[in-house]
Amino acid sequence: MTLLNVLLQAQDSLAAAAQTVADAPAQEINLFELACKGGFTMIPLLFLCIMSIYIFFERLMVLRQANKQDNSFMDRIKDFLHDGKITEAEELCSRTNTPYSRMVAKGISRLGRPMNDVQVSIENVGNLEVAKLEKGLSWLATTAGGGPMIGFMGTVIGMIQAFFNMSTAGNNVDVTNLAGGIYTAMVTTLAGLIVGVIAFFAYNYLVSRVDKVVRDLEARSLEFMDILNE
Repeated sequence: MTLLNVLLQAQDSLAAAAQTVADAPAQEINLFELACKGGFTMIPLLFLCIMSIYIFFERLMVLRQANKQDNSFMDRIKDFLHDGKITEAEELCSRTNTPYSRMVAKGISRLGRPMNDVQVSIENVGNLEVAKLEKGLSWLATTAGGGPMIGFMGTVIGMIQAFFNMSTAGNNVDVTNLAGGIYTAMVTTLAGLIVGVIAFFAYNYLVSRVDKVVRDLEARSLEFMDILNE
């Protein structure tokens, strides 16, 4: 059988199936059953989706804690340092327990050293705090690119299944021979795109929140150095 004959038979089968579907009463799509038709490729996609959602909400709570602002914090630090109450200033930083308070606490612990050493120690702590806030974001970036690729891999697998079934059916090519592979191809493509879109928007949103924290840390660092210069 030539490839042309196979394609013509497949076209006739698809046309007959389309007419049958058009004449049949409408049926609701069961999302779970539809997902199961995606095959084993849906397993890594489900894992990536769950992990991405978990990382997003976990990082969101961490960033909300980091964004907590105490407008009187630096004024109280300034008063303590002017009065020579170093211990009280350190205790205030410990109670506040935010990235900028830990950064200021490190600067206070370096009082008496050259200003350049104090500034370097503050910057080092700031870099460590930013690295903690960015934990897990690389996973989201990887998922944003890898999710659709896994979905497209499922698409290729599904099309291979469809053509294999069509080639082994001989002269009895029917739409049922193609349905399984086409289901796998379409479902995995959709699932991969959904996972990729979720991870992409989650990553960019969290990056914007981290950038805001970085700007706040820089502002607090400059304010603290101004206090010491006074």
